[in-house]
Amino acid sequence: MAITAERDRLSASTKFFYLFGDIGISLCLSTVAFFILFFYADVARIDPALVGTVLLLGKIWDAISDPLFGWISDRTRSRFGRRKFYLYLCAIPFGISFALLFMIPAQLSGPLLTGWIAFTFFLYFTFVTIISVSYYSMTPELTRDYDERTSLTTVRMIGGTIGYMAGAALPPVVAGLFITERIGWQMMGLIFAAFAVFCLYLTAFGVKRRKELEGAPSKLPPLKSILTCFRNRPFNYLLIQGGITGMSFMLVMSYMPFMLTYQLNMKDQIPLVMALLLITIGVFLFFWKWLTDRWAKGPTYALGLFIAFGATASTFFLPQGGGILIYVIIFIAGFGFSAQWVLPWSILPDVIEYDELLTGERREGMYYGVRGFIGKLSDALGLFVAGWVLDLFGYVPDVAQSARALLGIRLFFGPVPALLVLLSLPLLIWFPITRQTHREVINRLTRQT
Repeated sequence: MAITAERDRLSASTKFFYLFGDIGISLCLSTVAFFILFFYADVARIDPALVGTVLLLGKIWDAISDPLFGWISDRTRSRFGRRKFYLYLCAIPFGISFALLFMIPAQLSGPLLTGWIAFTFFLYFTFVTIISVSYYSMTPELTRDYDERTSLTTVRMIGGTIGYMAGAALPPVVAGLFITERIGWQMMGLIFAAFAVFCLYLTAFGVKRRKELEGAPSKLPPLKSILTCFRNRPFNYLLIQGGITGMSFMLVMSYMPFMLTYQLNMKDQIPLVMALLLITIGVFLFFWKWLTDRWAKGPTYALGLFIAFGATASTFFLPQGGGILIYVIIFIAGFGFSAQWVLPWSILPDVIEYDELLTGERREGMYYGVRGFIGKLSDALGLFVAGWVLDLFGYVPDVAQSARALLGIRLFFGPVPALLVLLSLPLLIWFPITRQTHREVINRLTRQT
């Protein structure tokens, strides 16, 4: 079947089964992000500094392995295709690696305990990379239609929102159902792992392969494969802007508990504020899909970021003490951030056709791998900046903060991230790929086949 620029609509069943994969992946990612340090420090009673060090090393490997596995998957030959093969093969090992994070043999101590923690972290991050890169790379192999990719990504993000909220809220509830805390967390890990595996297999078996849209295995060597990505101008725009937004979003999320606790005196309302943010993001996913159908993806994404970070920047002017106004601001911010959950993942498949013109190959895995590497690097940079700023402004835990410390919290929760994102918005407003230019690229590829 030849590549075509005509509308290539996906069935409702394809979109339905595709969203389950993101439920399983996001459930595990969110659980680890919110609770792994708490589990090791408060339940397993392991030195948090040791855990933090091993976790950092694991995250470094997690970032490096993204483009490496992207290259491997692009070169894969199998009767299941280049992506679903790894869902079939690695879904169960992924679930096992997640469950092992919460299973620490009681008899281990010293170097053996450190070794066990390092082993389980590296095992988990390896399978996270394999599963997530394979799953995300399926999007451009299911449709090449500019608007249908947004629709597919929107539906997928419903699954991501469900999984993320479940991982942020349910682990302590599930763990509390069992006799002891330690057993409870072990059972939570097993239950969540089994559910994640089930979701991944629903996607693997339910989403039908489209062989005509899959490229032949890549022949580029690994280093050249990575470097060639940076010849793609739209991809460079997306990477630069995405890195800035990722770091800025991490600053906002890192400082939200500090802002609510010390500036607004609303520590007990942190779960409620987080729930409002995530629910609002989920509710407005289809609004941004609707707007993108009538506008280009780049300017639509820029509008969402402008609304989101404009709202968070306004918190700088909130007086010390609680108030309902923060809920209004979080609602507006969630409305804007909802675009961030849809648009970058909808734009990324479009840049792959540009690469196909450059190289003659389809390299979805490498592009999602490099994007994952930059995303994780920007997250780490955001956390690094957040920690150093707290120290430089004189933050002291569990006490009333000085005016200087509060100023640092207010600045880096609101105005500083907003300014960084504002400076990057021209990359989206004048993004090179529009509906028309993408159609022209598809037509050029059609003439080459």
